[in-house]
Amino acid sequence: MSGEHDASQSGGVPEPATLYVVATPIGNLADITLRALSVLKGVSVIAAEDTRTTARLLDRHGIHTRMVSLHEHNESHRADAIVQRLAQGESVALVSDAGTPVLSDPGAILVERVRSAGFRVIPIPGASALIAALSVAGLAGTAFQFAGFLPDRPTARRKFIASLADLACILVFYEAPHRVVACVRDLARELGGERDIVIARELTKLFESVHRCRLEEAAAWLEEDTDRQRGEFVLLISGVAPQSGRDEEHAARADKVLRVLLAELPLAQSVKMACAITGLRRGDLYARALELAGQRSVTSPSD
Repeated sequence: MSGEHDASQSGGVPEPATLYVVATPIGNLADITLRALSVLKGVSVIAAEDTRTTARLLDRHGIHTRMVSLHEHNESHRADAIVQRLAQGESVALVSDAGTPVLSDPGAILVERVRSAGFRVIPIPGASALIAALSVAGLAGTAFQFAGFLPDRPTARRKFIASLADLACILVFYEAPHRVVACVRDLARELGGERDIVIARELTKLFESVHRCRLEEAAAWLEEDTDRQRGEFVLLISGVAPQSGRDEEHAARADKVLRVLLAELPLAQSVKMACAITGLRRGDLYARALELAGQRSVTSPSD
């Protein structure tokens, strides 16, 4: 069948008409495999997300292979050119700026077109910020949902987070420094402040840090020290807790708080304050507040 190969026999010497998807370090330049170095040295050309970034890695290891750029703005055009190279018997390595290509990085279009054209695509595994963060998080369970980068716009971001609120698995996100505080605030608002969050920052780099706390505490922790907001982030959130007797206690407490607030304040303001008091999810409290408001309107005597 076209595109099949025996991976166990694929050594470090690149084969013709083959695309290699090569993982590169996520920070520490020593975190690269011998096989990856051999492939990068031996291919005809390297397709790099940013040739300047990849040049530093290649210089570190004395590799002089020719590079072409492949990023989100030129991937479609560049993919066709790479398929033509493969058709001429050349071998190509795909790399991103850091970690494993295609995961929240360009490359999916290229891989799809190469496979559709009948050429082989071989992974060269290595560093991944996602896997590195999971390995040191200490969160229970093996199942996880990787969501990559959250939407930029606050409304879209909150809506997307809310869609994941009922998942029992670990939630994993990438985040940039200028959005991280707003992101964790929205996570607490939509998921509830009682969940655990692990904030993994600058993994494998000089100022690497891994901090675990409750979601309701995360924004304040980040704001205590502006240095904590620097670098690239992996955020890991514990999944929704299994149903237990405590759920009834939480529901009873929420009802009590909402009834007091609704007697004095508009519904939206009552829900906002109830979120702050209970740490429960806004969506759940809003739905319950609507129910309580409806009951009150039915049982209240008419004027």
